[in-house]
Amino acid sequence: MPEVNGYILGQSERAARRLAIQDATFTAVSEKLLDELVLRPNDRVVELGCGAGSFSRRVLRRLGVGEGGVLVGVDATAGLLDQARAALAGAGPARFEPVQADLSELSSWLDGADVVVARTELHHVPMAEFVLGQLRARVRPGTRVGFIEPDFRTQLGRLAYLEATGRPELAPFQVWAIAINTLYQANRISPDVGASLARTLETAGYQNVRSEFTPCPSDELTIENKLMFYDEIRDRLAELGILSAEQVTEQQRLLRELKGPLPAVWGSYRITAVS
Repeated sequence: MPEVNGYILGQSERAARRLAIQDATFTAVSEKLLDELVLRPNDRVVELGCGAGSFSRRVLRRLGVGEGGVLVGVDATAGLLDQARAALAGAGPARFEPVQADLSELSSWLDGADVVVARTELHHVPMAEFVLGQLRARVRPGTRVGFIEPDFRTQLGRLAYLEATGRPELAPFQVWAIAINTLYQANRISPDVGASLARTLETAGYQNVRSEFTPCPSDELTIENKLMFYDEIRDRLAELGILSAEQVTEQQRLLRELKGPLPAVWGSYRITAVS
């Protein structure tokens, strides 16, 4: 089995631009999550997998009423932390503290946390369920937690039905879905951890667990995201025998030719709880 190489969708500046597209895609669900967490001006918030800081900026806006708020942005990649530090400079009175660390090894950067958040990060952590159980043991009782995680499986039943009943042009969506699911599984990470996340938190003893699913519309922005996905992991797909470079190029062409209205191919779960 291939080794797990951490974040599998790239760590370049181009990856950061793709994450900015992702931030726009997740605007509504991100703001709903922060509404539900009820961030306070003096909260110490720990963000797991802050990346280049797009979700971090939303958190800092919520902490910006006072000067006592702190956002601890944890990420394994120094380059993305550098981008976050630059992007968030002067974002508000709340302080941003970047920390380079492996999220699977919870440490002192969690000390004193009032809130722990992560957006589209847990599905990059092998056996993330263990981390969530360890997280409850590590934080103070009453700590609010909130996660947004994608589900690349649930919408595929409808996609398959539509393709089988007169929508053959949707075939590139199916190819993309198979590619991302197979890639994740090859790296021993979950393409649909969000679907079971609420139950995982309940079994770990978290309280007030709430979960809601939101389909992601297949608009121009999400098509562009799929094209960039292919660009970033083209070599990896070929290495694993999932798609050749030539097949990736052809799938990108077919995606560009798709015309709306188009069905959702994936969605996300928004989960909140209290430790």
